[in-house]
Amino acid sequence: MSDEHAPVLLPGGGWRLWEQFALRGPGFPADGVLRLAPPGLAEAADKFGPGDELAGPEWQAFADDLATAAVHTARHLQQIAAQPRFQAALAWQNPAVLRTGIAPFLRWTPGTDSRSSMPRQREELVAHYWQRFCVKNDTIGFFGPVGWGRWDVSAPGAVVVDPGRGFLAAHEVYFSGWAVDALAKVLAQDPALMRWIPPRRVSFVRCADGAVHVPGRPAQRIGATELAVLKLCDGTRHPDAIAAELGMDRDEVVRAVGELVSRRWVQWRLEVPAATHPDRALRRILERVPDEAARTRALDRLAVLERGRDAVRAAGTDAAALTAAIGALEADFAALTDSEAQRAKGERTAPCRGLVYSDARRAATATAGAGLLAHLEPLQLCLTAARWMTNRFADAVRVRLRTVYDRLRASGEPVDLGTLWLHTLPSPHPDAGDLIDAVQAELRAKWARVLDLPAGVRRVRLTAADLAERVRREFDEPGDGWSLARYISPDVLVIADDEVALARGDVRLVLGEMHCALNTMGASLFVHQHPDRDALLAETTRDFPGSRLLPMLPKELPLKWSTRSRPSLDRPEDHYVALVDQTGDPHRPRTLLGADVTVEDRAGRLTAVLPDGTGYDLLDVYANTLTQRVMDRFTLRPEGAHTPRITVDRLTLARETWHLPVSEVDFADDKAEAARFVRARHWQRRHELPRFVFVVSPTEPRPFYVDFDSPVYVTILAKAARRLARKDPDARLKVSEMLPTPEQAWLTDDEGRRYTSELRFVAVDQTVTGEGDA
Repeated sequence: MSDEHAPVLLPGGGWRLWEQFALRGPGFPADGVLRLAPPGLAEAADKFGPGDELAGPEWQAFADDLATAAVHTARHLQQIAAQPRFQAALAWQNPAVLRTGIAPFLRWTPGTDSRSSMPRQREELVAHYWQRFCVKNDTIGFFGPVGWGRWDVSAPGAVVVDPGRGFLAAHEVYFSGWAVDALAKVLAQDPALMRWIPPRRVSFVRCADGAVHVPGRPAQRIGATELAVLKLCDGTRHPDAIAAELGMDRDEVVRAVGELVSRRWVQWRLEVPAATHPDRALRRILERVPDEAARTRALDRLAVLERGRDAVRAAGTDAAALTAAIGALEADFAALTDSEAQRAKGERTAPCRGLVYSDARRAATATAGAGLLAHLEPLQLCLTAARWMTNRFADAVRVRLRTVYDRLRASGEPVDLGTLWLHTLPSPHPDAGDLIDAVQAELRAKWARVLDLPAGVRRVRLTAADLAERVRREFDEPGDGWSLARYISPDVLVIADDEVALARGDVRLVLGEMHCALNTMGASLFVHQHPDRDALLAETTRDFPGSRLLPMLPKELPLKWSTRSRPSLDRPEDHYVALVDQTGDPHRPRTLLGADVTVEDRAGRLTAVLPDGTGYDLLDVYANTLTQRVMDRFTLRPEGAHTPRITVDRLTLARETWHLPVSEVDFADDKAEAARFVRARHWQRRHELPRFVFVVSPTEPRPFYVDFDSPVYVTILAKAARRLARKDPDARLKVSEMLPTPEQAWLTDDEGRRYTSELRFVAVDQTVTGEGDA
C-alpha cells in the first residue's frame, strides 16, 4: 500500500478499511447445483396439496416422472463425479472416497442397474460435495482459492472484475505442522544429532537471586554450575557452546543439563517452531548441526518427504497423479516415522489431518469503487456495536485478572507474566465463557431497543439515518479493548442484476459473518497467497506504527487452529513472548519467555513490562484467547423460532432465519422419493421457506445447501433430520435463506463462468487511544 493512496474511510465515521480485501469464492461455477433441479418437477409436485391422498393414476404418473428425472440426475451426478477437477478436489478432501464411493458409482449404470440403497447413497455423496464446491465460499485449495481486490474510491462503480488468465494465478502445497513434528521426533532418536540441539529453559521458570522460581512452589536454590548453565539454556546454544562460554568441560555441562531436565526446568528436544513452512524451519535447525554425518542423515530423511511434497505439487489437478503422489508420500512418511499418515477425525483433532494441504490464488481480481463504499454506511452501525461488545468483555476480564494479580502480589514478590498466565488458565480466565455470554445477552437487549422490530413480520426495512442516534446512545464509545480488538473482518456479499448494474453501483449488499477482534487476512492461508506480502505488512504498520507484544500460540487447537490459520503478519520490530507453549524460533530477535516479563500496575492499568522497561497493556498478551471467545459472538438478532430479514438502506444486516423442531420434519421418514419430495415442499410452504436455504444441524460438521426444487438435496436434508432426531428428538434445525442465490452470482472467470463470492474487508477502529501502542 503506497502512501499516495488516501485512506478508505467508512461512511459514518470511526472506521477505516484496508485498501486490500479478500475475494472469497468456490472453485466450481454456481450453476452446477441448479442442474440438479429437474425442470418442471417442482411445479408438478405442487399439484398435490397437503390433504391429498398420494395415490391414483395422476399420482402414479408423477411418481414415474420423478423416477425418470432421478435417473437423469444420477447420470448428471456421474458426469460430475467423472470430472478430473472434482476428483482432484476429493483427493484433497477425502481420498478414500474416490476408491470406496466414486469408482463403484461410475461403474453403475442408471436406468439399467437397480437404484438400490447403495447407488442412492453415492448419488447423495457426490451431490453433498458438489454443493460445497459450488456454493460455499470456503477458502481451501484450488476448489476454494483466495482471491484479492483493492479499493479505488476514485472509481464511480461498485465492483469491477478482472477475470485474469486461466482460473488460478498460483498454487502451493504445504506440510501440516504435525507431520514435520512427527519426523523431528524420529530424528531426535539419533544421539549424535541431539548433541548439537540446544536445550532451552521452560517459559515459566525464572532465575533470580541465585534461585529458581517456579509458579506455585517455593524458590529453590541450586548449585552455581547448574544456575550458570540454566541461564544459558536459551534455545540457541548447544551444550558444546555453553561449555565454551562458561569455560567448563562439556561432560559437566551435559550432566548439568540432564539434572535441569529431570527437574523440569529445561527442555532438551528437537522442536520445530510454528511456521507456515515447518519443513523449512526444520531444515534450518538441521543445517546448524556441525557433525556432517549426523546432519546428512537427518537432512536425507527430510529430503524424502520434501520430494514427495514436490510430486504432490506437480500433480496439480490430475486426480490419478495426485492420488498416487499423496499415496507415495504417505508410504514414505509411514516408513520414516512408523506412524499413521492420516490423523483420525475426532473432537480432539485439529484441522489439517493429512500430511500436506494446498492453498491457491484465484486469477480473477476485483476493484471496489465509490459506488460500493457509499452503500456500506449501515456497516458502521454494526462495527460500533461490536466495539462496544469487545470493550465490555475486556472490562470484565480486566477485573478478573486484577483479582488474580492482587492475590499474587500480596506475597510482596514481583509478579511475572508466566506465573500470572498459569493462574488464569484456561485463558483468558476460567469465568470467560460466562462473561461473554452475559455481554452477548446485553448486546441482544440493546439491539432489540435499537431495532424495535414488530412481531410476526418477515421483512424489516430501516435507514441508517433512523438508527444512527439509537446506536450512538446504546453503543458509541472509543475502543478500549486489546490490540486485536481494533480489527473486525466483515464478509459482504454483493447482489447485482447484471454487469452493467454492478459497474454503475446499482447493487444490494448482504452482511455475512462478522469476525470480531480479528484480522482474518493476517492468517497464513491468506497472507501466503497474496502476490505482495509487503503490502499487507504496510497495512499492518499503518495500524500499529510502533512495536507490538505478540503471544506465542499453540501449534494447534482442536477443530479451529492449525498451520493454515496462524498469524503471519509479524514484523522484526514486534516482540514475541512464550507463555506455556514455546512455539517460536529462539533465534528470532525480540523473543522472550513469560517468566522474564513482569506485570506491574502503571497508571491503574496492568502492564506487561519487558526486561528493557518497555510496557504493553497486559490484555495484549491475552489477545488471541480473548478473540477466540468473542470472534463469532456478534449478533443483532432477537432469539426466537423466526427472525426476519433486516435491511438498512441497501445493506441486509440479517437474513431471514428459522429454528424449526426436527420432530416436525414430517417428510424425513418417507421411504418413497416421490412422497418425500412432495411432503418436503408442503413443509417448505408451511414455514414459508424460500427455494434456496442453508441448513445447520447440530449433528453435521458444517452448514449445507438445500434446493427445495431438487429431490437429491431434499433427500440429503431428510437424512440429516433423521440423524438429528435419533440423537436429540427435541433439537431444532437452523434454516437461513440463501442470499444471494446461485442465480445471482457475478464473479466470472476468463471463460465467462459465474461463481458465488463474498468480499472480506478489514475494518480498523480509528477511535482507539494510544495509537501505535500494542
